[in-house]
Amino acid sequence: MNLKSKQSGSSLHRGLEMVEPCKPVKSSHGLKHRPLTSLRLVRGLICLVVYLSTAFTFLVYFGPVAAVLPRLVSVHGSRKVTSFLFSLWLALWPFLFEKINGTRVVFSGDVVPDKERVLVLANHRTEVDWMYLWNLALRKGCLGYIKYVLKSSLMKLPIFGWGFHILEFISVERKWEADEPVMRKMLSTFKDPRDPLWLALFPEGTDFTEEKCQKSQKYASEVGLPILTNVLLPKTKGFYVCLEVLQNSLDAVYDLTIAYKHQCPTFLDNAFGVDPSEVHIHVRRIPMENIPTTEDEASAWLVETFKLKDQLLSDFQTEGHFPGEGTEKELSTLKCLVNFLVVISLTAMFTYLTFFRSIWFKAYVSLSCAYLASATYLNFRPTPIFDSVQTMFTAKRKKEVK
Repeated sequence: MNLKSKQSGSSLHRGLEMVEPCKPVKSSHGLKHRPLTSLRLVRGLICLVVYLSTAFTFLVYFGPVAAVLPRLVSVHGSRKVTSFLFSLWLALWPFLFEKINGTRVVFSGDVVPDKERVLVLANHRTEVDWMYLWNLALRKGCLGYIKYVLKSSLMKLPIFGWGFHILEFISVERKWEADEPVMRKMLSTFKDPRDPLWLALFPEGTDFTEEKCQKSQKYASEVGLPILTNVLLPKTKGFYVCLEVLQNSLDAVYDLTIAYKHQCPTFLDNAFGVDPSEVHIHVRRIPMENIPTTEDEASAWLVETFKLKDQLLSDFQTEGHFPGEGTEKELSTLKCLVNFLVVISLTAMFTYLTFFRSIWFKAYVSLSCAYLASATYLNFRPTPIFDSVQTMFTAKRKKEVK
């Protein structure tokens, strides 16, 4: 942490308050948990097959076309193509959550504009929090531009790891000495103001559990920081680096607080549609001019932000909702169905071409898989040819001068 205990006497006083027990955020309204019936089991298995097959098809056929060839000419152009193509596939997830599973996604707080460049902060209740950010990004026209800071082990997932690489997610080892140069290098490539950007960060660094909460409370008490019961004390270094590198190119910070009814879901809960019954997302939009610029002040601001989250979640336990509900409209069922049919049609067409037409399609798929696997493993992305030539001549001039 970058905050010092001597920074504020009031912080020390708050840190020495009696530690309250960690409490899970649950509904007290008696909403029923959906049982895993035979129908839901079969439907869930079908959904998993569809999502895996469509992901594989989009990656092997569109990955090189969108994220490699155009990038040799323009990074900006490549990102536009990649965003359009892969937003079609990403939109299947909000369709699953809200239309197929019937999960009610309730937004509250501030209404945010479309297509802003923002840093998104969220609490981390469970392993699928990050997927529900797509529900808001889809509504704001930024689904293909959302990028996450995630643990490096996720890059090793079959198929999905390739997608994380194509979409330019930032992988970290959770060791700051190793992570800082990686983050700075990747963040420096996101500074083009022409590119819409939603950079999503979970400052807690891990999902919330009672055991982790107790450790966080113990640490907070020792260093004189607020005692939090519904969130973990945030890590501030990654947040400050994001601000430092991108501050002049961002419009705002979106502070999202996520809570669930009936229970916090797992990935398979979502796939089979048994939980959650409701997802509540409270949004605070903070303009960049209201975010502190020094490291100590930014760290203090982030801790105070999580203190506000903690209070919001406590109120949610009591009230069953966040204040100011109804800030976003429901997704259009027609648009969701059209998008679904487009994705399925493309997948069916390319599957047919691969298995029943020219051997060149099989060769392309093989080469594409080899490229995606190696590029993800080596964290390689092409550099525009013009930039490479310019760099070469610049290095040559410097050498001649010496």
